[in-house]
Amino acid sequence: MEPGHATLPVVFRSHPPWVYWWDMKKAFVYFLVSGVLAGGSALAHAQVAAAATGRQFSLTAGGLVSAFQPDYEGGGIASTSTNRLYGMGAYVDVKFTRWIQVEAEGRWLKFNQFDSINQSNYLVGPRIPIHTYFKRVTPYGKVLVGIANMNFEFNEANGRFTDLAYGGGVDIKVTKRISVRAFDFEYQQWPRWYQNQPLYPYGASAGIGYRIF
Repeated sequence: MEPGHATLPVVFRSHPPWVYWWDMKKAFVYFLVSGVLAGGSALAHAQVAAAATGRQFSLTAGGLVSAFQPDYEGGGIASTSTNRLYGMGAYVDVKFTRWIQVEAEGRWLKFNQFDSINQSNYLVGPRIPIHTYFKRVTPYGKVLVGIANMNFEFNEANGRFTDLAYGGGVDIKVTKRISVRAFDFEYQQWPRWYQNQPLYPYGASAGIGYRIF
């Protein structure tokens, strides 16, 4: 390690980083596929319920591009970084009723790294639509929980942490199937980061979604 960087904790995983990231990506893909299959099995029941009660089940999957402030620049100390991280992501929205909706997302922030520092997260939680304007524009809020992964400087260690995320954004319906996630802001809290100090990454995303059901 170069001079000036703190010794990293020994609690991090020791196997090769590619194994670590591959396992997490497989888990997220499994979650997405399971959600689609579960949605298909529930579709018939949802259609009957929709006819009887006016409720409508739907499942939308989409992709994201993101820019985040990682709140870490090295040395084992939380601090604002001079380098934002950029990356790609994916999300799934499951709508059971007007007020009961769930969102799952995965994000991989791999670009514009400083000293090989990068982050990713896998989150799920309630999504609340606030109101729909002009039958197309829907602002929403969300509270998600899951895990965050972080690669520290010089690829010396990986860490896995609890991740809480609070945010919201705007979805715009373009066609019956296609929607644009015009803006999504997320403020994350990693409560027990290195030596139990918190970390607060935050950033914005935009993307496009396709309604499967």
